[in-house]
Amino acid sequence: MTLAWQTVPAPAPIGALTCAVADDGALAHVGWGSGTGTLEALAGVLGEELVVDEARTRDAAAQLAEYLDGRRRVFDLRIDWRSMRGSRLTVLRTLHEQVPYGRVVGYGELAEMSGAFAESWSAARGVGSIMGSNPVPVVVPCHRVLTSAGGGKLALGGFGGGLPAKEWLLALEGVLTPTLDFR
Repeated sequence: MTLAWQTVPAPAPIGALTCAVADDGALAHVGWGSGTGTLEALAGVLGEELVVDEARTRDAAAQLAEYLDGRRRVFDLRIDWRSMRGSRLTVLRTLHEQVPYGRVVGYGELAEMSGAFAESWSAARGVGSIMGSNPVPVVVPCHRVLTSAGGGKLALGGFGGGLPAKEWLLALEGVLTPTLDFR
């Protein structure tokens, strides 16, 4: 079994995304930057070899490029969920299926939506940790999950691709007003 990978150029502040597709055509990875850095760990977990196969990655790469160019709002890609288990799988599937383009949710709200955690003060922290380990960001849109700023207000919080990338993605989706033109 193999993971085919390809790097997709992206506007600043993102720079590039690297995507990987499993043998069955399901998207297994989207990573920040170019190259195989985090892909090597995923390939080891799944017991698969990394290969370059543009025919297999063409659709995923094209859809990512269309999204980043503002021409796509919904991804039509199957997700390879094999590297995810338990609460992580439940929360990421809920995010993927229930938080559409242009909408944001708080960590606590996503915890409640997913039902992945028993009611406790740490549910939002659990969701925050899961967002930080999302193997398919952008497509499973962890940039749409915000932290609580108190008083019922939401704040950006952290982001694996960096806060400028999160701001840019949320501006692309119309959630934030763009302050700078990175294109």
